[in-house]
Amino acid sequence: MGDLTGLTIGVTAERRAEEFISALERNGATVRHAPMIHIVPLPDDRRLRAATEDVLAEDIDMLAVTTGAGFRGWLDAVEGWGRSDRLLATLRRARIFTRGPKGRGAVRGRGLSEEWSAPEESNRQLFAHLLETGVAGKRVAVQLHGSPLREHTAALADAGARLIELQPYRWEWPSDMEPAYRLLDGVLDRRVQALAFTSAPATANLLDLARQRGSYEDLLRALQSDVVCACVGPVTAAPLTAVGVPTLQPERQRLGALVKLLVSELGG
Repeated sequence: MGDLTGLTIGVTAERRAEEFISALERNGATVRHAPMIHIVPLPDDRRLRAATEDVLAEDIDMLAVTTGAGFRGWLDAVEGWGRSDRLLATLRRARIFTRGPKGRGAVRGRGLSEEWSAPEESNRQLFAHLLETGVAGKRVAVQLHGSPLREHTAALADAGARLIELQPYRWEWPSDMEPAYRLLDGVLDRRVQALAFTSAPATANLLDLARQRGSYEDLLRALQSDVVCACVGPVTAAPLTAVGVPTLQPERQRLGALVKLLVSELGG
């Protein structure tokens, strides 16, 4: 283990960014914070409320929980509508499947229990398991994260599921893009030596931002050679992996493990 003194690391997260930045700074790093996404809660969204009413209208057979934050956000919104007790009673009668330990923890935190949790912590594995379990004719509710998961939900619908999609928040570009522009420039001129990613949308948005500014090929050259990309897990890394950018990933998909990985790989 070494320290990160002399290294500049770009942090692209919005959620839990202060905790992440503090940990890196304690290890000596200079941090540039530039959120690549903004999470917009939707407690008053008509579509979310309508989908919730659909869940409450008739018992659901299965619930797929893709994120702990999304599940908690959904139940918080429902609590504000005065429907929390009824929803929890409905969910207790359903078979619940989660993408990983964060979703599992959110489910258990509400006094519910899951039937199965994806060991790989991936949507691919979660939805494959649902299909293997059998969804034909079943009412299946899917708690989405910040964007639709059409490649997965379409497969459920094709298999005969009666699908209900719930989106408790969405992702959009930050209102202030200047930090993102400055971070991109810092990567291109190598003043930033490493980037840390904790969500796939933020990873994809950096690539999209470079495309918009006409520096996509320059960014790829930087990320494939001089600038280290550290991702919390394979889902987060997927947009980079798809374009041939190597990534560092901790064994455990946690912020603390990501910090330790950066220190062990780059410190000294």
